[in-house]
Amino acid sequence: MTRECLTFRVATSDPADVSGIDRLIAEEKLAADEITAIFGKTEGNGGVNDFTRALATEALKNCLARHLGIDPDTVAERVPLVMSGGTEGGLSPHLLVIAVRHTDAKPKGMALAVGTGFTRAFFPEEIGRAAMVWETAKAVHEAVASAAIAGPHDVHFVQIKCPLLTGERVEAAKARGQTVVTEYTYPSMGYSRGAAALGIAAALGEVSPDSITDESIGSDFGLWSARASTSAGVELQRCEIIALGNSANWAGDSVIAHGVMKDAIDLPAVHTVLRELGMHTSGQLDAADRGRVRAVLAKAEASRDGRIRGRRHIMLDDSDINATRHSRALVGGVLAGLFGFTDLYVSGGAEHQGPDGGGPIAVIAGKT
Repeated sequence: MTRECLTFRVATSDPADVSGIDRLIAEEKLAADEITAIFGKTEGNGGVNDFTRALATEALKNCLARHLGIDPDTVAERVPLVMSGGTEGGLSPHLLVIAVRHTDAKPKGMALAVGTGFTRAFFPEEIGRAAMVWETAKAVHEAVASAAIAGPHDVHFVQIKCPLLTGERVEAAKARGQTVVTEYTYPSMGYSRGAAALGIAAALGEVSPDSITDESIGSDFGLWSARASTSAGVELQRCEIIALGNSANWAGDSVIAHGVMKDAIDLPAVHTVLRELGMHTSGQLDAADRGRVRAVLAKAEASRDGRIRGRRHIMLDDSDINATRHSRALVGGVLAGLFGFTDLYVSGGAEHQGPDGGGPIAVIAGKT
C-alpha cells in the first residue's frame, strides 16, 4: 500500500465550529482515522490570553474523539492541532485538515508528504533556550523520517506549535531555584517561537549547530530558516510538529513548493513559488490556477528597523495594536490580492523564520 496526503480547507463560523469536519466525514470525503494534523486560524488576538486557540483545540479533540470512539486526551497524543490566533484585516478563520490515506495507487513522480511528531513537555526554564532547540531538532528529524522524505532539500514547510511562559510557570521555575528566559509572558512567545524555529533550521542543516546558544536566540537574526513556521500558545507545554514536503514514495495529485519573502510586500518571491508549481501570472490568479491551490502558508513580521524598502512604518510604535497583528493584516492583504481568496494561513511572529521583516511562504497545489 502507498500513502497519499489529502488536504481540505474548511471554513469556521467561530473557534469551536467543527461542523465542516463533521460534514467531510459524513460525506465520506475522508475518514476520521485518516486525519493526521489540523492547522487553524482563529479570530483571537494571537497573544498570551488568546483563548480562542484553546477553545478550538478542545472542540477539535472532542470532535475527533466522538468519531473515533476514543478519549479526547488520546486525540492530543496522536494528532497535532496547531491553532494560530489572529485573523486581522480580511483574513478568514478556517481549518486546514491534513489526512493520510492508504491506497493501491502507484507513486508517479514527487507528491505531497506529511510527517508529524512531538517533543517531550518542556520545563519553564527550558522554553526559549538551547535545550528547547535541540529537543525540537530531534523531533523534526523524526517527523521528516516518518514521512519518507528523502532529505532536507525535499522539505518545504515545517509548522510547530510551541509553548509560552505564564505567570504560574515562571513561579514554578523560581520555586525550584531555576531562572527563565524572561519573566514577561508576551516576550516569552517570541523566545519560544525563535527556539523552535532554530530547531527546524538545525534539523534541516540551514544553520551551524555551533552558532546556536542561549544568547543567540531572539538576538542573532542572521540565523534563520527558510522553511520554519512556529506559533506559541498557552494551551500546551511541548512542541507539536507538522513537516510537509515532497516524496517519490507517496501517491497523490498534490505537491508543495516554498520560497522566502524578503519583506512584507515581496510579491515577486510568491510569483517564483507559483512558477515552480506551473502557474504564471502578473496579476491575480485566474479561476483555473486558483482552483489548483489547496493551501497558502506564510509567516509575517514587522521589520525591526521600522521601515519597508526605506519607507517608515508604525507597526512597532502602535500602543493600541501589537505589531504582530499589523503584520498579519498586511501580509494577508498582499497574498489575498494575488490568490483571490482570504482563507490563508498567515502566522505572525517570525523570529528566526526568514529574514528580518520577511518570512517563509509555501503553497500546496494540485499537479498540472
